Amino acid sequence: MRRLDAGNSWPFETGENELAFVNISGRYTVKSNKGAWSGIGGRRSPFEGAAHALYLPRHTSFTITAEEAGEFAVTWCPTEEDHDAWLIKPEMVKVGLRGGDNVTRQINDLLPPGSPVHRLVLVEVYTPGGNWSSYPPHKHDVHLKDGAGNLVEADLEEVYYYRINPPEGYAFQRVYTDETCPLHRAGYPIDAVMLARDGCAVLVPEGYHPVVSAPGYTTYYLNVLAGSAQALANQDDPRYSWVKDTYRGMDDRLPLF
Repeated sequence: MRRLDAGNSWPFETGENELAFVNISGRYTVKSNKGAWSGIGGRRSPFEGAAHALYLPRHTSFTITAEEAGEFAVTWCPTEEDHDAWLIKPEMVKVGLRGGDNVTRQINDLLPPGSPVHRLVLVEVYTPGGNWSSYPPHKHDVHLKDGAGNLVEADLEEVYYYRINPPEGYAFQRVYTDETCPLHRAGYPIDAVMLARDGCAVLVPEGYHPVVSAPGYTTYYLNVLAGSAQALANQDDPRYSWVKDTYRGMDDRLPLF
């Protein structure tokens, strides 16, 4: 995460990585050896609308300059492929609802599976107060195909970057493994509950990772995923999948926009 005051700049290079810039707030100009873009962003917070995201390929040198003060995320992962730079605008972002009842959440697909990139996947998620998300608990820590060659689960590392509205609120996230997870089988099980406040990040190396938002507060997180496939293939914790069959409707507090 980076913050820039209006007029200030931040230079960087992608090296052997593909990279995505995501505006959390503020407005920016990006100049690079692969092109230039201005007016990126404009939202005052992630609760006002979908983000802009700028994808940059490997071997890109660039400078971000703040037209208006704000905060942005820079995400990257190694790649051996070359793809074109491209700007994802809010009007291009698919917005939808997932789950049901008190598991309803809003999804903004910034860089979804099938995008013209190598590994990166970007998603914005909004969870109203008292609701759960990333639920039923699911995992994506092995690359698994079925007998027909269809991808059942991808091996993906994941980062959650949190913002809370109002900002004094919080969320809880549990990360836990079972005998199907490589770290667990190797003798390094995980079972941890994190208190996520406004501006926190949670790393998910393996395992299941459900989230609950404190009543009275809306939880936002930016998901960044990368790994064995540009996919979101995952498997539920089988103990909790039955919950999906009980949903009666969607939470009418969503969509936010």
